[in-house]
Amino acid sequence: MTDGAFRSLARARWPVLAILILLGVAGAAAFAPQLAPRDPNRQSIIARLQPPMKPGRQGRVDFPLGSDALGRDVLSRLLYGARVSIAVGLASVLIGGVAGTILGVIAGYAGGVADAVIMRLGDVQLALPFILLAIMFLVVLGPGLLNLIVVLGIGQWVTYARIARGQTLAVRQKEYVEAARAIGARPAKIMLRTVLPNIAAPLIVVASFNLAGVILSEAALSFLGLGVPPTVPTWGGMLAESRDQLLGGHWWLAVLPGVAIMLTVLSCNIIGDWLRDAMDPRLRGT
Repeated sequence: MTDGAFRSLARARWPVLAILILLGVAGAAAFAPQLAPRDPNRQSIIARLQPPMKPGRQGRVDFPLGSDALGRDVLSRLLYGARVSIAVGLASVLIGGVAGTILGVIAGYAGGVADAVIMRLGDVQLALPFILLAIMFLVVLGPGLLNLIVVLGIGQWVTYARIARGQTLAVRQKEYVEAARAIGARPAKIMLRTVLPNIAAPLIVVASFNLAGVILSEAALSFLGLGVPPTVPTWGGMLAESRDQLLGGHWWLAVLPGVAIMLTVLSCNIIGDWLRDAMDPRLRGT
């Protein structure tokens, strides 16, 4: 990242706010056991459906953000739910980004049969709606954090592969690549040390946008009961559990996890917009 990009970040307002929000979410996820006032799965039927900031019998607030239909603390479940969203988002983007970038660079640099096979596999996956593909795999594999990460990671590789291939086709005839060939560098070394650093910028931008998409996909699958087991608090699972309580006026059960998802996804998109402008000289100052 250039000094100009950091100066543009210092002048910007929304990207700084978005970074602070993401840092807050990451901090909440990392220190959830220390920050959560209660066990997120501890039930108390006596204290069920307590509204936010309602004083208890001794005048203190036992549930700062209320409790759900089973008397579980909403704040604790939000903090632990952040762990699932951040872990699934980062791990899935890492898996999809690494696999897709490697395959895309190979397809663009080698061409021929390798290019045709990799791109046709990508076309086959793009022909199927991703959410339906994810549901099918999770129904077969069963719910679980690892299965969810693998399915969402595999679903992202095509985007990186197509971008990496296009960028590799644009740079493989450049002078610095030809110079690397002339001194006898092996193709793998050229792709890793010469091609990849020069195509990384658009891939980083795509990763920031994909992080938002993966968090939304995780929430959607958890809402459908196909994400992690029900005993693991997730934002999507909290939304699913709130459906039967909305008509009773218990708004906080749906609003609070919905706001958490919205702020996290919106922050990722704002940072992605800033990275796109900062890494593309043609867009700076527009």
